[in-house]
Amino acid sequence: MRIAVAGATGNIGSLTVVALERRGHEVVRISRSTGVDLSTGEGLDAALAGVDAVVDAVNVEAADRAGSVDLFGRMTRTLLAAEAEAGVRHHVLLSIVGIDRVDGNPHYAGKREQERLVAEGPVPWTIVPATQFHDFAEMVVGWAERDGVATVAPLLVQPVAPRDVAEVLAEVAVGEPKGRHPHLAGPETQDLVDMARRTLRARGREVRLVPTWSGVFGPEMAGNVLLPDEGARIAPTTFEEWLVGSA
Repeated sequence: MRIAVAGATGNIGSLTVVALERRGHEVVRISRSTGVDLSTGEGLDAALAGVDAVVDAVNVEAADRAGSVDLFGRMTRTLLAAEAEAGVRHHVLLSIVGIDRVDGNPHYAGKREQERLVAEGPVPWTIVPATQFHDFAEMVVGWAERDGVATVAPLLVQPVAPRDVAEVLAEVAVGEPKGRHPHLAGPETQDLVDMARRTLRARGREVRLVPTWSGVFGPEMAGNVLLPDEGARIAPTTFEEWLVGSA
């Protein structure tokens, strides 16, 4: 099959490219570095010629809710319209578990708009909601660290390995559209502060962690909000296994 991966140079996108090529599929890489701009549509028609399925693993950052909704919405509408014109038969969207339970997060608002457009759009689809990735705690520390101190919310998560997510996206892309895929999660529930502490130890870094709800994430994300539903698909790689491998 000829499969396009949007966000092909990102964390999950690049791993999905590898997973698809290992299975013998022809992969079209969609990113600005390959001359395709999803904001404007530049280069998109040529990239989608003869493509059977598209995996959307694009990740964007916006400072506020309106900006996030606008950016995710614009890129998704552009991509879906080009797919419909090219005769693409399957659109696979990577999403996030819990975005429907948290109202105040700008990124989640953008992802909700993206899901809505895909579900109401012209191309048959599968949405794969995944939990936070194993490298999430390290990312949060990177966002928050100031002078050797980082605030980290005590989120309860069931993180999943990025490589496991890519394998599932590759599997789904070559199958038939299924609508909403079961939640995808790792095998163990974790506390984000503890994950950050263990990651820093493995990296040999000294950062003082301050658990708080007054930082990047608020108390609306406490409890089971970010955990997968019953019937979730459980990926095999534990956080500890990922940590050892990534070190």
